[in-house]
Amino acid sequence: MFAKLFQKTSPRPRPPQENQISSDVAPRVVVHYGIPSTASVLAFDPIQQLLAIGTLDGRIKVVGGGNIEGLLVSPKPIPFKNLEFLQNQGFLVSVSNENEIQVWDLESRCISSKLQWESNITAFSVIYGTQFMYLGDEYGFLSVLKFDAEEGKILQLPYHIPANLVAETAEISLPYNQSMVGVLPQPSSFGNRVILAYENGLLVLWDVSEDRAILVRGNKDLLLKDETVIESSNDGIHEPFDSLLDHEQAEKEISSLCWVSTDGSFLAVGYVDGDIFLWDLSVSEFGKGQATQKSPDKVVKIQLSSADRRLPVIVLHWSPNKAQNGFGGQLFVYGGEEIGSEEVLTIVDLDWSSGLAMLKCVHRIDLPLSGSFSDMIVIARPYEVEKNDNASLLVLTNPGQLHFYDSSCLSVLKSEPEKKHFALAVEYPATVPTIEPIMTVGKLFSVATNFSRVLAGTVSAEKVKVEQSMTKGTNRWPLAGGVPCQLSLAEDTGIERMYVAGYQDGTIRIWDATFPVLSLTLVLGLQVEGIEVAGASTSISALDFSPTSLSLAIGNEFGLVCLYGLDGTKDKTSFNLITQMQQQVFNSPHGSLCKAIFSLLNSPVRSLEWVNSGDRLAVGFECGQVAMLETRTLAVLFLTDTLSSSSAIISLAVKTLNDTEKNSPEQSKHGTSNESAKEVAFILTRDSHVVLVDGSSGKIISQPVHPMEESSAIFFYIFEDGAFLAEGSEDYFSVSSPEVEATSHPGQKNYVTQSNPVEDENSQPNLVHKTKDSMILLCCENALHLYSLKSVIQGENNSVYKLDLVKPCSWTAILTKDAKEYGLIIVYQTGEIEIRSLPKFTVLGSTSLASILRWNFKTNMEKLMSSSDKGQITLASGSEFAILSLLALENDFRIPETLPCLHDKVLAAAAHATTSIALDQKNKQSAVPGVFGGIIKGFKGAKKEMNNSEAQESVISHLEAIFSRFPFSDPLRNLDNEQSPIELNIDDIEIDEPVSVISSSSKDDNERKEKETERERLFEGSSTDTKPRLRTREEIIAKYRKTGDATSAAAQAKDKLIERQQKLEKLSERTAELQSGAESFAEMANELAKNMERRKWWNF
Repeated sequence: MFAKLFQKTSPRPRPPQENQISSDVAPRVVVHYGIPSTASVLAFDPIQQLLAIGTLDGRIKVVGGGNIEGLLVSPKPIPFKNLEFLQNQGFLVSVSNENEIQVWDLESRCISSKLQWESNITAFSVIYGTQFMYLGDEYGFLSVLKFDAEEGKILQLPYHIPANLVAETAEISLPYNQSMVGVLPQPSSFGNRVILAYENGLLVLWDVSEDRAILVRGNKDLLLKDETVIESSNDGIHEPFDSLLDHEQAEKEISSLCWVSTDGSFLAVGYVDGDIFLWDLSVSEFGKGQATQKSPDKVVKIQLSSADRRLPVIVLHWSPNKAQNGFGGQLFVYGGEEIGSEEVLTIVDLDWSSGLAMLKCVHRIDLPLSGSFSDMIVIARPYEVEKNDNASLLVLTNPGQLHFYDSSCLSVLKSEPEKKHFALAVEYPATVPTIEPIMTVGKLFSVATNFSRVLAGTVSAEKVKVEQSMTKGTNRWPLAGGVPCQLSLAEDTGIERMYVAGYQDGTIRIWDATFPVLSLTLVLGLQVEGIEVAGASTSISALDFSPTSLSLAIGNEFGLVCLYGLDGTKDKTSFNLITQMQQQVFNSPHGSLCKAIFSLLNSPVRSLEWVNSGDRLAVGFECGQVAMLETRTLAVLFLTDTLSSSSAIISLAVKTLNDTEKNSPEQSKHGTSNESAKEVAFILTRDSHVVLVDGSSGKIISQPVHPMEESSAIFFYIFEDGAFLAEGSEDYFSVSSPEVEATSHPGQKNYVTQSNPVEDENSQPNLVHKTKDSMILLCCENALHLYSLKSVIQGENNSVYKLDLVKPCSWTAILTKDAKEYGLIIVYQTGEIEIRSLPKFTVLGSTSLASILRWNFKTNMEKLMSSSDKGQITLASGSEFAILSLLALENDFRIPETLPCLHDKVLAAAAHATTSIALDQKNKQSAVPGVFGGIIKGFKGAKKEMNNSEAQESVISHLEAIFSRFPFSDPLRNLDNEQSPIELNIDDIEIDEPVSVISSSSKDDNERKEKETERERLFEGSSTDTKPRLRTREEIIAKYRKTGDATSAAAQAKDKLIERQQKLEKLSERTAELQSGAESFAEMANELAKNMERRKWWNF
């Protein structure tokens, strides 16, 4: 893995090269949970049961069920203004504020295609069940896009309509450069009709198949008869006003709109002044030709507040009431309230079954919001057949709060409005909570392979209880999309990794992190049932896990240290509480995973370190003292005094040293002696002092070692003997010159010093010995120091290598491979991340939290950061939790078999089949057809047994034919209205007759005379009466009997045949001429089409 990271270097140190990126460093977000605080827009796929959340910083969060979540990061941190699914197709479409249209592939979690639009996009929508998209811009243009899944490209189709052409066709006036603020396909029109909403309040129902305006509505063209003021009271009484206000005739700017009927006959429009209009857009078959129909009964006005100054109506959504047969339902509104009033979301039950002019408000609910409003979306499950008067609702508020109101919750709020809606709503169930409760510490641990199944068996029994207690209320959560990874479904898998987090309320939660989908397994607390322990509910401050003994140690701010056994040997008899003065044993009738609690000092625990495979535990306190605990006998081996001016202990390590050299002066001073093997505890304090104490007695071995300059310590690490041989460190440390060699690098300083200048006479043998010596890496806020272990034991402050950092460091960690190759991860307080080689600190790769997660570094974020030796970093910010994988060759979280899939292909195929079956059943019961069920009636010659899939394909091919042409170039006709073709006889065609051109003034008379003359020629003077008349024998003989003999009759027949042949030849020549003319016309049309395609909006 690290073959490319650590290359052989020359014996002499060289200045590190800035921004040298290694091919192995490839940061990736492999796990992400939580709703970003910058969430702003929602999209929902009702079939796949997926929710997409767009943010202001260019991220898209996709949430499914079963802890399946994904994060999509756009190349630019730009907000999204539109977000929609290509429903049940595995693609998501986003439109950024810079007007870049992006199509995301949910299976590969990347951008499949993108298209930069030249003008400002002001309206956008997807035609349901297809890959076609309507797009409106600031100049009033309507364009059509298509996403080709096979090619993976966004295509701009030829069909486009400028605003002036719409105005000309509809015979209306439209101001110049009127932006299109809304574009919605009409329900049940199969994409053929679309409502165009312009900024000045004009509404045009446009038919793309006929290239004409079906209907035009606008406040200037209609008389307002009634307005309905819906107050916040629930008595159902409303006051109608028969008034015609002058200001209503002025232009009203549209701010939102939505359909309020399943057949597209009624439209709700919200305006900037806070008004809501319900428009009747129904068109009769006999009135299709009339675009504008002025009538006072075609619109009704709704006001949520009678105040003069009201908020704009920002969002409108609709849920039909099936019991009212399309003449009522629930209107969800944000806006329209008085400016300065409490921010609420309004739900209005409307009924106009007696006519739109008799609109009634049946009920009203005002939902107070827990934060500022961002977006909302109505949740409806597809193919729902039961009648339901209420819909479900998802509401997004800042910062990143998501609440779900199901139909039962809304019903309770109707009947009992005094109830708090927060108690009834279901809050987004965070897989890894970071805010409620507040996470204070978290670490990722690996489990030894031979103990992974033992740990899985231990937590399996507790997991059922956890799921029952932690998932209370989440069974109503509407999202269930996504497919778990195949490996996680295996029954015999153990727990190879686990994530442990401590919280401010004193609880500990443990997740199975073997795969990129985390699963909560245990919830622990320092409190034991029936036993009161002082300080047990205090915030957790430190934790550590022994992968071999499966022991978990927890420390809190009160100074308590709790030991848990996860090895399956549950102690069902006793629980121990140990203090400095005594040890108490309590009976535990129900058994507990907690074995003992140590209460030694009233000082926060800052560091925990397991020793010797979990037999002992080293504890560091805020007051600067260290305790060594024996976990088998539950005894305290020693408790040191304050080690360094009451500075907190931030890191601990215990190492067994083999030393055959003579006792050092410092060892003699402190009364210690060399042994063949000695256990030494290395202690790092916050003021950067490294102190060595005897691991069995707690006595100080040597004087503390610390950098010359004052700096806050962050981390230290002990490298085993010969750890750096892979990087040529043997030659590097064998520097014969006793002088100090320094190299400079832009923005940083490097110093190489002699490790033991005191022993000048025997320097060569000592230097050779140091190449086999262990090293200590000390990471401080402003510098990195590399010490020889021997010099630290001797109390010398000379570092082997030093690197001054330009930016203050906040957190560091070590990458390892085979315990021989090492890399250093550095996270700066600016949020930048670097990977450096050891021991020379060469930059191998860099990234930042802002580029991969769009996070800003926050205070104390380092307390929630941890890493594994494979470059997996866990971190949390706000309500978000993430795991980063830094190395491309790391396979634990990167191989496809471990990743969950955001698109369920099996569900997609089943949805088509289910729809077809449901439609067949509905058709047999004479019910209303489904989405594509009625399309069969729209195409002539379609088979009655056409299923839903075939109908959908017919819709797509039909729309493809419409959008692949320019408007008005080849208008499509309704095939139902076409007449059957007229059969012609060759003898009825007169080739030689010229085509006469008549003037418009005498058009009617000439047409009548021409028809009479033509009929007389065709019928040779016979009556033009179409009703056949019975002729007598004499009339027939007189008409057809020819004079002369048989020879003359044969000659006459021959002449007729020759004349017929001549007519056929002339007809063939005329056909060839017509064909040639048609080809010329086709070429001219193609040239015209190309010219029209190259023309811009200002050329029209």
